[in-house]
Amino acid sequence: MYAERPVRERATSRPSKQAPAAGGIRADAAADRLMREIYRVHVPALMLYLLRLNLDNESVAEDIMQETIVRAWKHMDQLLAAPQSVRPWLFTVARNKAIDLARARRARPVEPSDTDFSRVAMPGDAVDRMLTSATVRRALHSLSPEHRTVIAELYFRGSTLAEAAARIGVPTGTVKSRAHYALVALRRAIGSVDA
Repeated sequence: MYAERPVRERATSRPSKQAPAAGGIRADAAADRLMREIYRVHVPALMLYLLRLNLDNESVAEDIMQETIVRAWKHMDQLLAAPQSVRPWLFTVARNKAIDLARARRARPVEPSDTDFSRVAMPGDAVDRMLTSATVRRALHSLSPEHRTVIAELYFRGSTLAEAAARIGVPTGTVKSRAHYALVALRRAIGSVDA
């Protein structure tokens, strides 16, 4: 069903695809000369070009330059065939690598390690407590006076049901009922404030 594809040979130290018996020694010598020329003539200009592309720092420019040189080594047969196009080819590859890096950085979300957590409020922080008390105060003002009185007796003064009933002058069952409905109303008011 599937046609078998020929297995590619692993890359060796020879960039040329020619067999050694078919002039590989001459091709290797030419490749070595071209690589020396690339390093001597083109790498300094390529490095300046990469630094002018507004990359983060010199190490990023060096990484892109190294990837460009590796790619030149892998495509040495193409460069040997047209030696006059080596410099434009190198600059094009470097530019494309820099563009790929910029696109990857825009697509990638900001790393959590870049976030300054020293400015994030901790639980129990003074600002957090202030906001919570302001929210509860606003919600308490939305209650009826009877419900507010029961909540104040039970939760702020710490009275028992019997003590609250005696202070307010209503039966204990009424205090329980008002406390229940006051808490439901508070939850609803606080929920609408947070939303």
